[in-house]
Amino acid sequence: MENQTHKKTEEALAEIYRNAQLALQSIADVLPQVEDSEVKDELHAQHEEYERFSAKAAMLAKDKGIELKEPNVFKKMMMWGSIKMNTLTDNSRAHIADMMVQGTVMGINSLRTTASELAVDGDQEIIELLNEMIAQEEKFEKKWKEYL
Repeated sequence: MENQTHKKTEEALAEIYRNAQLALQSIADVLPQVEDSEVKDELHAQHEEYERFSAKAAMLAKDKGIELKEPNVFKKMMMWGSIKMNTLTDNSRAHIADMMVQGTVMGINSLRTTASELAVDGDQEIIELLNEMIAQEEKFEKKWKEYL
């Protein structure tokens, strides 16, 4: 049973890292398309938060001897293509916000699923980071909905 708890904890840390990396990638992909300075500022602020989560997850992984994998290159390319196509014809504040809400909701759902599979007696640092990231993603979602 202990081994199963450890495996789930590793998966949770990997999910936090993957989620942060994909968010960083999508923000980097969408930023050049954005002309609205308020939206740009929000994207930069969120990018910093995702950088923080990514670094925190990487440090925890290093401390615990867990190897984190980068998100799938194909998935990153598909995301980039999708963002480029989506912003080509419409880079309005509402459209960018809508895309960001969709991505954030996917992240929240993925993190919540991971959280529901974690044992209560799992690694507290990882559980706290996971809960912190879910809370932050929910704030981002709320913020983006203000632009719709």
